[in-house]
Amino acid sequence: MARALEQLAEGVHYLPGAVNSLIVEGADGQAVIIDSGLDQGQARQIAKALSSLGLRPGALLNTHSHADHCGGNAELLERYPDIQIYAPPLEAELIRCSELEPVYLYGARPPGELRNKHLQAQPSPAEPIGPGRQRLAGRELELIPCPGHALNQYAVRIAGVLYAADGLFGPQVLAKHPLCFCQDSALQKRSAAELGDLQGVRLVLPGHGDPSADLSGLAEENLRHFQETSARILRCCEQPKSAEAIVAELSSASSLPLWYLDRSTVLAHLSELISLERVDWKLSGVPVFCLRLP
Repeated sequence: MARALEQLAEGVHYLPGAVNSLIVEGADGQAVIIDSGLDQGQARQIAKALSSLGLRPGALLNTHSHADHCGGNAELLERYPDIQIYAPPLEAELIRCSELEPVYLYGARPPGELRNKHLQAQPSPAEPIGPGRQRLAGRELELIPCPGHALNQYAVRIAGVLYAADGLFGPQVLAKHPLCFCQDSALQKRSAAELGDLQGVRLVLPGHGDPSADLSGLAEENLRHFQETSARILRCCEQPKSAEAIVAELSSASSLPLWYLDRSTVLAHLSELISLERVDWKLSGVPVFCLRLP
């Protein structure tokens, strides 16, 4: 059952769900939508929420290109043909060419199971937007780089509210997913620490999870989780193993698409550990990873 629209601050509302979406009141009856969710169903809920507020969308901002955050774009564009869609520059390219998302996860054009709505949104004409203070639909937003989960992801700060996108995850999400997806684990950790240090944030909303008044506590919990993931992967390398063997040892995934997300996450942490000279890798039929000897 769909949850009701909730207010976070004056003129700032969010639609709770598996992926959260924001509606920010702008000027002259306009609104900014932040993240359109996974599919047509969430887009329809956003449209219903806009109607209940007496608003029309002037802009849609995608914080990053993953399908669960931009999968409603096509439906919203069909309903509101004049809406302007924006995203961080690299993420905008991937939203326009959405078939690339399952390709970079799989390493080639994947089988049909990896070309579903969870891993490939319909393409939409996103325009690149830079970080810092930006005015959309007559409302000023602060776009804060927080790469790692996605390479060019933004968080959004407005009216004392920080929408952390997937720079931070809610506690229940961390507990459910021992391997939280990332494309660069070093950047993921740095972004979590930097978000936690932001001043003047009254309420933080992760892309997945509930609002919290404890930004620093949430950031610390995320950082510990990401660091423990690296530590677990490092322990796996006490004996030489392939990336696939490490995934099999650590993964709780029960489907092919989730297994490939876990594989990408393990590879991201292995890249970081190699750069830190904690792990060596070599070809032995397949690439294997092992602790670097002192």
